[in-house]
Amino acid sequence: MATFSAQGWGWQFAARPAPALTNISCEVNAGERVLLLGASGVGKSTLLRALAGVLGEDEGTQSGSLHINGAAPEQSRGTVGLVLQDPENQVILERVGDDVAFGCENLGVPREEIWERVDEALGLVGLHVPLSHSTSTLSGGQKQRLALAGVLAMKPEIIALDEPTANLDPAGARALKDAVTTVADATGATIVMVEHRVDLWWDFATRIIVLGAEGVLWDGAPHSLPPETASVLEASGVWLPHTQIPRAPQHRGSPVLLTAQNLCAGYPGSTQSTQPVNVNIHAGEILAITGANGAGKTALALTLGGLIPAQSGAVVASTELQTTARSSNPYAWRSRELLTRIGSVFQAPEQQFIAATVRAELSAGPRAQGLSQNEIDDRVEELLERLHLTELADAHPFTLSGGQQRRLSVGTALATKPRLLILDEPTFGQDAVTWAEMVSLLSELRAEGHGIVAITHDEAFVQAAADTVLKLGGEQ
Repeated sequence: MATFSAQGWGWQFAARPAPALTNISCEVNAGERVLLLGASGVGKSTLLRALAGVLGEDEGTQSGSLHINGAAPEQSRGTVGLVLQDPENQVILERVGDDVAFGCENLGVPREEIWERVDEALGLVGLHVPLSHSTSTLSGGQKQRLALAGVLAMKPEIIALDEPTANLDPAGARALKDAVTTVADATGATIVMVEHRVDLWWDFATRIIVLGAEGVLWDGAPHSLPPETASVLEASGVWLPHTQIPRAPQHRGSPVLLTAQNLCAGYPGSTQSTQPVNVNIHAGEILAITGANGAGKTALALTLGGLIPAQSGAVVASTELQTTARSSNPYAWRSRELLTRIGSVFQAPEQQFIAATVRAELSAGPRAQGLSQNEIDDRVEELLERLHLTELADAHPFTLSGGQQRRLSVGTALATKPRLLILDEPTFGQDAVTWAEMVSLLSELRAEGHGIVAITHDEAFVQAAADTVLKLGGEQ
């Protein structure tokens, strides 16, 4: 089985002023189960991509050395199977069975063996759909399972997982852990995993490697982490088991902004829809929408945000939210009318980026509102600081880490100060410090009278911030 080693390894992105990683030194033996931790943006995903040999020379430059079984990662492709942070980027083919089989076909696995591997991998990850099922109709969490199944089918010696449970409901996350444990036990594969749900994986890991700005901050077995070191790591943003979650102050008794009346939400052209939803969304309230993968949470968010039409039932804006808009149905509003009334943050942050720098991205909405340059600059500088993006103000949004992209996408919605904010997985990819800042920022908006709807699998966020919880049904 494969081992990998890094000696003073680092990576400098061509499009970023600061190095993604510097001075990383460690050696991981075959069969170890490594939990790779660190603050948001420190370079955890970059290291996984380097191990898989998919960091292109045009993206940046390497320092030090990184080897798998003594060879460069680019010469060891197939040895490492990588599950990306965003599963959308890993879906290749139109049908589930073909997508899982794709990697095996490229490795030259005999045809009769491929479909045995496909069935086995889909069963392990709990994706119980026909092989002919369309990949485009899968939910975000289902696509995460699909991506993992495609990697498992190739039977790699090292499995690199980038936040594999980020888009999964709690039951799905536990099932995925069971699947990865089964695979690791059965194959002896080396596991290297980036995760923020450390409580779930702490007993799985045999080793913790914590990355910092200057290299490895700590390296050892989970049970050997000294309390004084744990305190330092938590202060830097590293999630650890039982990290204390403060309860944000709540604000109640404000008027209704938006009402769903017997609303069934689904994507245009699809026959699938949510159960009928009846809910009032208040100013000064955080409504958390939870539920199993595939229950329709994202479709509901898009419908409430006026971005897709209701399949049946109605979305009705109050006169306070409606003001001069032509209709009480947000779907009938122009984009300019939505701009200051309902702000939406998509599940995949890169889907809403339109500018070449972080600063320009945050400026776009206020500029469309016709604000003065001084007002725009004030809003942008405040958001850059609150979202921990100041040092990346001139970077291209697509060069940011997943957690940084999520904060930027939330910032683009906050920049126009909409009365109602609809967020799909707002805490995805955040370390403990940026997570707390996000909760604080949203709590402040609630206190100012904004309404907030959050689609989330983050139980800690629900505990810390939600005033009301709406749980949708659906298959686990």
